[in-house]
Amino acid sequence: MAIRKVTNLKLREMKAGGRKIAALTAYDYPTARILDGAGLDIILIGDSAANVVFGYDSTLPVDMPEMLMLSAAVARGVKRAMVVADMPFMSYQISAERALENAGRFIKEARVDAVKLEGGERSLETIRKITDAGIPVMGHLGLTPQSYLQFGGYRIQGRLEESARRLLEDARGLERAGAFAMVLEGIPWKLAGEISRAIEIPTIGIGAGEECDGQILVLHDMIGLGDGDFKFVKRYADVEETLLSAAGSYCSDVRSGAFPSEEHRFEAEVKKPSEDKGVPKA
Repeated sequence: MAIRKVTNLKLREMKAGGRKIAALTAYDYPTARILDGAGLDIILIGDSAANVVFGYDSTLPVDMPEMLMLSAAVARGVKRAMVVADMPFMSYQISAERALENAGRFIKEARVDAVKLEGGERSLETIRKITDAGIPVMGHLGLTPQSYLQFGGYRIQGRLEESARRLLEDARGLERAGAFAMVLEGIPWKLAGEISRAIEIPTIGIGAGEECDGQILVLHDMIGLGDGDFKFVKRYADVEETLLSAAGSYCSDVRSGAFPSEEHRFEAEVKKPSEDKGVPKA
């Protein structure tokens, strides 16, 4: 039986039916294949790749070629989940036209299903431009990492009445502009719940509490392979410890001569070159 792909309409049906949406990040083919098999609804190629893949100290340095390469690898590993690519810093802020061109590259070259970009009111024209071209767009409000310099660091957003009101207005604006869903990051859980109830499109929370329509985490944080220790993350595995143990055992076996052993070698006799069987001489 053919696998039914998760679409923007499916996600909206899930919200309407009270079914929570499960999302995680991925950055390569084998991980994406495994996550898709686990039943994820959304797999995001996050610009968090800047931190967890490339080792930068923020998301700002990662660029279009890097994100396109990672996105294409992930898309090849996914059959069911909706694949969403983060548009990196300065790939959509310059103009709506430039944003549309770059969004189109994610669809045509990387073969993803949708793109994600940050920002509220300032991003509305861009979202309209991209969605009018037939490309699904996921929004992102609250603590938007590409704006951390403007925020003065990674600070919880929406704590004050005015900023909370603005986030609610921005959420409604993103919906009117055509976004099919939005990430709510780093905002008080009651505000996230209010926003989720005020709009018809799904909200995907990260550090925004349980009243969002779904949840997303950076995979590396969730499996203990990241440098951070965040209040909003639940760790489901300790892959770093597993890798340390495995690599340490390998080093010991190589140095002691325990690896490779007889079971890891090929048995074959060395043969002499065969006689020439080419075209007979005249």
